[in-house]
Amino acid sequence: MPDLRFKPERAKLTEIPRPKRAEGQWALGYTEPLNKNEQSKKDDDPLNVRDRILYVYSKRGFDSIDPADLRGRFRWMGLYTQRRPGILGNQTAALEEEELDDRYFMLRVRSDGKLLSPAAVRTLGTIGVDYARDTADVTDRENIQYHWIQIEDVPAIWERLEAVGLHSLEACGDSPRPFLGSPVAGVAKDEIIDGTSALEEIERLYIGNKDFSNFPRKFKTALTGHPSMDVSPETNDVSFVASVHPEHGAGFDVWVGGGLSTNPMAAQKLGVWIPLDEVPDVWAGVAGIFRDYGYRRLRSRARLKFLVADWGVEKFREVLENEYLGKKLDTLESPAAPVGHRDHIGVHEQKDGRFYVGLAPSAGRVSGTALVQLADLMDEYGVQGARLTAYQKIVLIGVDGDKVEALLEQLDGIGLTARPSNWRQNTMACTGIEFCKLALVDTKERARALTVELEKRFPDLDTPITINVNGCPNACARTQVADIGLKGQMVLSDGEQVEGFQVHLGGATGLRTNFGRKLRAHKVTSADLDDYVTSVVTNYLADRNDGEAFDEWVHRADEGLLRGEKTLESV
Repeated sequence: MPDLRFKPERAKLTEIPRPKRAEGQWALGYTEPLNKNEQSKKDDDPLNVRDRILYVYSKRGFDSIDPADLRGRFRWMGLYTQRRPGILGNQTAALEEEELDDRYFMLRVRSDGKLLSPAAVRTLGTIGVDYARDTADVTDRENIQYHWIQIEDVPAIWERLEAVGLHSLEACGDSPRPFLGSPVAGVAKDEIIDGTSALEEIERLYIGNKDFSNFPRKFKTALTGHPSMDVSPETNDVSFVASVHPEHGAGFDVWVGGGLSTNPMAAQKLGVWIPLDEVPDVWAGVAGIFRDYGYRRLRSRARLKFLVADWGVEKFREVLENEYLGKKLDTLESPAAPVGHRDHIGVHEQKDGRFYVGLAPSAGRVSGTALVQLADLMDEYGVQGARLTAYQKIVLIGVDGDKVEALLEQLDGIGLTARPSNWRQNTMACTGIEFCKLALVDTKERARALTVELEKRFPDLDTPITINVNGCPNACARTQVADIGLKGQMVLSDGEQVEGFQVHLGGATGLRTNFGRKLRAHKVTSADLDDYVTSVVTNYLADRNDGEAFDEWVHRADEGLLRGEKTLESV
């Protein structure tokens, strides 16, 4: 394993682009903190807060928590204070963080592409039931996310998680966030390469490692060996995507600098080929560049995507090879991106003759009770395990063929269907104003209500249309790469501020990667959302060409049809 600790002398090995003003890049000598977040991390490594939670705060209660831990270092343990009930969206930006804080926490549990045993699924469920008021959402980073957690209960929750091989370490914070792995790794008939071992090794070596616990901002990782590229590699800081070398066989290309939020950028492809066993070293090299050269002056420019955009992908590769890997990488044209779904919903035969079954919760909303019921069914039907997906879905692995139909009926009974409508399958939503301190609008319930209404209005939709609902501009639900992306904001209606959305239309990943079209000054209130989406979908169905996907239609359609100012007669 290469030595990837920060060493200032590395800056001498390669000519490094220097910005016009100091950006707080460690490797260029700017190691003094330039904002309160950087100062807090310098004062005490955030990983040290674990012991204070175990031995001080959980015993003395919420009021004993140091504010620097509460609103900073706790995130490295997967803990955020949740939004105090009753605070309206128009108050979000007006109140100080301590005024938004409730005395309860959101807790994220990493899965990192792991196959979750029935015992692990049951543990995740019972934690929700016993400690989280029966909450347990599936996120688009393959986490289970709880709410209403009390600090006194955290040690017991961690103990339960660790007993089934799970944890919440660095699930938030300026750290290596939870990894996205293919939910069908090792079992899909069309898989190119199983990358599970690489994710396991990255977790073993680098999660909880103080050499990698202080990044300028969050650092998101994705890896897949499946041809559908089922981990949204275009939107991650670093992604490893299956690639086949004509001589060496299956390995991975590396993509860097993807990210959304208020400055969306698609990941840039290095165009390399690396074998499976070198993935952890390359991951550490990319992470090391971000740590050492990432911009720490302004939080708004502290993501890897800004460094990659400024340097260019060729310079980034040069620095990676010269300063961090000590060798050149094999050059290979990046694999072609696919078109189509990536969520594995439904029943699919595995390469061993058994089946995997993809389930669709409504907008990622599950419950502790539902997970316990799922674990019971997994035991009853001999299911090998479950994985979470990058699209707020659950995939059951290793189902015997003669048990599939009976299992499907039972799954429908607990609200985890493998036979969803197009609308339920293709709608995602972030946490929203119910719990999130950054949110402006409701998302989960609004998305679920929209799904139900669209199922009534378009029960036989013959083509997928994705809808991603976000409570603020941060794009946790990937607003900009959905067919219909809804970004929450306050909207003026009849002289009053009400919940509403800015609309992004025609976003996509895969072969047609692009960010949704924003219509100038176009917003829709939450109350009008059902009718607006109905109008746009009706216009698409009436105006499309043969075989034309929604995102393709958006980029040629008349703006009046996209605004919903006129509605064509349906065909």
